[in-house]
Amino acid sequence: MAYQLDSRNFSGKRVLVRVDFNVPLNEQMQVTDDTRIRAAAKTIKKIIGDGGKAILMSHLGRPKGGPEDKFSLRHIVPNVQSVLGVPVHFAEDCIGDKAASVVNAMKNGEVVLLENLRFYKEEEGGDEFFAGRIAENGDVYVNDAFGTAHRAHASTAVIAKFFPTDRLFGYLMEDEVQNIDRVLNSNQTPVTAIIGGSKVSSKIAIIDNLMDRVDNLIIGGGMAFTFIKAQKGKVGSSLVEEDKLDVALDLLVKAREKNVNLLLPTDALIADKFAADANTDSCGVGAIPDGWMGLDIGPASVESFKEVILRSKTILWNGPMGVFEMEAFAKGTIAVAEALAEATKNHGAFTLVGGGDSVAAVNQFGLAEQVSYVSTGGGAMLESLEGIELPGIAAIRK
Repeated sequence: MAYQLDSRNFSGKRVLVRVDFNVPLNEQMQVTDDTRIRAAAKTIKKIIGDGGKAILMSHLGRPKGGPEDKFSLRHIVPNVQSVLGVPVHFAEDCIGDKAASVVNAMKNGEVVLLENLRFYKEEEGGDEFFAGRIAENGDVYVNDAFGTAHRAHASTAVIAKFFPTDRLFGYLMEDEVQNIDRVLNSNQTPVTAIIGGSKVSSKIAIIDNLMDRVDNLIIGGGMAFTFIKAQKGKVGSSLVEEDKLDVALDLLVKAREKNVNLLLPTDALIADKFAADANTDSCGVGAIPDGWMGLDIGPASVESFKEVILRSKTILWNGPMGVFEMEAFAKGTIAVAEALAEATKNHGAFTLVGGGDSVAAVNQFGLAEQVSYVSTGGGAMLESLEGIELPGIAAIRK
């Protein structure tokens, strides 16, 4: 079967669309970042443009044991209307009579937003009966919520079985799947993965899976110090996972065996405390004095990392090089972001940025538009990079 939206005309159809409208709200219940709403707009506009009826469903936050006003999706209706440029009707429930009455009153080309799916514990429990009740609202099921595709929830995976011939990927989901696949199975070499962040433990499976797929593997951020200490380097009071020293050594051996060029920082920007106003210095990454900690990569590391990035044709970036939230320790992360932008513009490289902190960094530095693709799915992207087939994707392809 065809999973693509372009293969279908939705005229007169009730199209049940799983979107990821789990957006941040301030104390006045106003949306502070509508990126996820804008990301789903193309799919919704295709459906209503065909003369279909778009019934949107999502979760918001983590309500405990039933409806809570602060997690009601009615708060985001004005933003969804603004992004789509059409009126959006709101149903005060996602199942039952309240949902059905609003859906049944729809005209072709209209949009309805259902109430928060997680007001029912059955959503996260993957309850089949609950999924069937949601399914009553649609003739066609479209999953455009990549950010929740790694969850086997009722609305992301279980519901697909109620639409055996009418289930599709939305444009966002399709883009995410294709772009991650473009990195993992690239023939545009050299392929480079830049993995950063604080802990090796959260990235072991990713690094392991990438070993067979990349030519260069750059490791930065706090996790680098576990590798440095494993090789008997002095890291002062830098972040180290003592129980992962053997794992780090094993990964270094594996890289050599697979002929992967694994780069670690050679120098570090160090501080005498974890604070924006700390005293700072720089030194060799394996010669950090007691009482000092590495909070960013140093200038020599920046240059060696940039050199590899700029001669690469396919580049994945997941995780910052330092504590970029503090201006004093942001230079390494900024340099990597700028190198990706340069590789994209001047060298025709395909550059994919994913993971919450990396995405936050390119947005903060104004470089999101200068890379090839910025993934919207944190956990979903990480599991994809580990080689796991995501439940929300598998359910459409079955």
